[in-house]
Amino acid sequence: MQIGVVLRRSPGVTQWARWSWRAVAALPGAGSADWVLLRQDGDVSEFHAATHTMELHGADTESYLHGLHAQLPCLYVVMRATEDDQRPFDVVLVTASPYEAQDYCDSGEDVVEKIVMPEVVKAWVRDFVTRYHTEEVFKKRKRDKKDVTRVEDGVGDPRIKQLVDVYRSPVSAKKERLQ
Repeated sequence: MQIGVVLRRSPGVTQWARWSWRAVAALPGAGSADWVLLRQDGDVSEFHAATHTMELHGADTESYLHGLHAQLPCLYVVMRATEDDQRPFDVVLVTASPYEAQDYCDSGEDVVEKIVMPEVVKAWVRDFVTRYHTEEVFKKRKRDKKDVTRVEDGVGDPRIKQLVDVYRSPVSAKKERLQ
């Protein structure tokens, strides 16, 4: 589904940030756009920054389900800062998966904004989850019967005869023998 992203520019509240940018709306079924001015009210401006194709994947249905059951279902817009003052962000991705959005938050290089999921998108995602989601049964792993108290596997070097420092390198033991 084509999703247009609306970004709002408002004056910054500190001397270090001239402008404050936020993703404020999603436009389902929008045509292509490249920073089209939608509305201006004094110093506050809203731009249709970009339109991206949002894809749903069968392997991510658990994540979509988690997002739909949130108090307020949201879409996530991933943006990357640019050097251009007229187009300060590139919209990288629009997703309905909170797990995927979290992955982009981990890098620290991208800006991830939450916007309210429009009803038509919510219905589309819900229909997809209903059609493709299968509940996975939890399988508890069982321990093998190996007795782990008998041998210390991988501890120290067998070439070292001294038991007090089993982590010492064999090179230093060889030097001591030569002296």
